[in-house]
This record gives sequence, structure tokens and C-alpha cells, in this order.
Amino acid sequence: MRKTIALFVSMAFLLGTSGFALAQTSTTAPAATEKKMDDKAMEKKPAAKKMTMEEKKAACMDKAGTDDSKKAACEKKFTAKASKSDKKEAMKKDAAAAPAAPEKK
Repeated sequence: MRKTIALFVSMAFLLGTSGFALAQTSTTAPAATEKKMDDKAMEKKPAAKKMTMEEKKAACMDKAGTDDSKKAACEKKFTAKASKSDKKEAMKKDAAAAPAAPEKK
């Protein structure tokens, strides 16, 4: 009788410790391809910002160097663009202001 009880207790101990050991192991490791995809996504550079009118004009002036005719061409080009953008802004302001005023009948 003692041997059967000892066998039963030892089996319970064995199953308990092996179950506890299995519960401590981690799940399956993620595939290596996922890591490579994450690395590629991280390597992408952020999108370049667009240059403003002032930056473009400064770059043009730098390229012109000491040549006065090239500098004049840059000035002419960017003053024309500036006047066009000013006209567009004025038209937008007028269009926004016009519907705001109620019509009287």
C-alpha cells in the first residue's frame, strides 16, 4: 500500500513540475522576415520638404554668383511669381468676404 501511494505522489509531483516548466517557456519566435520588413520600414527617410519662394530665390542668387545679368533674371523671375501669388491671395480673400455679407431685398 505504501508503494502505491508513493508511486501516486511521485507521479503527481513529476507531472506538476513538468507542467510548470512547460508553462515557463515562451511562445514560438516571430519569423525573421517580419524583422527584415520592420527594418526596411525604419530605414525610409522622411519626405523632403518643399522649398519656399524665399529659399528658391536664395538658391538662384547663390547660383548666379557675381554675374549681374543672372541675378537680375532671378529677381525678375521671383518678383513675377510673387505678384501672381499676391493676386491669387487677394482673389481668395474677396471670394471669402463676398458671401459673408447678406443681400438686402
